[in-house]
Parts: sequence; structure tokens; C-alpha cells
Amino acid sequence: MSDAVVLPGRAWGVGAPLPRFTGDLAEERGATVHRLSWAGSPPDVSDVYAQRWVCDQVLPVLDRIGGRPLLIGKSLGTRASVLAAERDLPAVWVSPLLASPLVTAGLRRATAPFLLVGGTGDRLWDGELARRLTPHVYEVAGADERMSVPGRVRASITLLAQVVAAMGEFLDEIGWPYQPRATL
Repeated sequence: MSDAVVLPGRAWGVGAPLPRFTGDLAEERGATVHRLSWAGSPPDVSDVYAQRWVCDQVLPVLDRIGGRPLLIGKSLGTRASVLAAERDLPAVWVSPLLASPLVTAGLRRATAPFLLVGGTGDRLWDGELARRLTPHVYEVAGADERMSVPGRVRASITLLAQVVAAMGEFLDEIGWPYQPRATL
């Protein structure tokens, strides 16, 4: 059985559309999904202590689960990229904080495959940098940090479905959930 850990952004929890549906996709694929809720008030995404704050909350979950879970992080949750790199964990990072040197350092050190999902309307997204970090990038013209198109509800709902589909294609490409090799 595979596991997936869903890490929310700062403003909305794991019940927000992106964390919810990306986690649901992992569950649909047979994974046990662990949806982390932040304990306490999350720091601003640019706070110098945000990295440690996120990692201090994610580490106990990873230690309890063990193995090689898929990490799915939204915005503030992408500060766990350093943990993914340290533990060789595959990941899906939505609205990653690419303006943070600590987040990009974790992404540069990653050995497991990861997908970056971002919109050109997000001030912290850098599509050129994303494509240098990984061949797995899903970029949406005009989408903001919430991966929505301001003022266009139907377009935003369609975009949500496209992000989930892109995640599914990425997971298919890397063969996740990983199947144990049969012993002869």
C-alpha cells in the first residue's frame, strides 16, 4: 500500500479544492492519504522561519508513516521540498514558492521525480526556473497563486480539473503508486 501526504497552503486547509482533489486522486489510485492540518497559525510564506515551521510539522508525519510517500504540497507546503530531497520522495508541488532560495535549494537537490504546477499570474512563479528544475511542469497562462483565473469561475473550475489531470499524467509517467517487484 502506498501513502500520500497532503500539505496545505497558508490561507486554506486541506479541504480547499486543490489539496482536496489532488489528495482524492492519490486515494483513487489506492493510496492511504494523510491530510495534514497546520497546528497553530501559519507564518507568512516569506517568513524566514516558515521553512523550519513547516518541516517541524511534516517530519513527525513522515516518521510515523515511514516508506516513500508521495508529497503533495500547496504554496506554504512546498517548503517541505527539502524533506522530499532528503528522503528521496516523489512530489507534486502546486504554486511552489520558487522565489524562496530554500525551496529551490530543496528542489535542486531532489533525486525523486516531482511535478511543479504554477500560473503566470502568480508573483512567486517562475516558469523558466521551473523548467530548469524538472522536466515535469504544468504552467497555466494567467492563473494566480490559487490556480484560478480571477473573475472567471467556470474557467477556474475547468483549470482545477486540468491540474488534477496533469497530476494523473505525471503519476502515470513515474509509475506511482510504485508496485513492489515480484520475487522469483
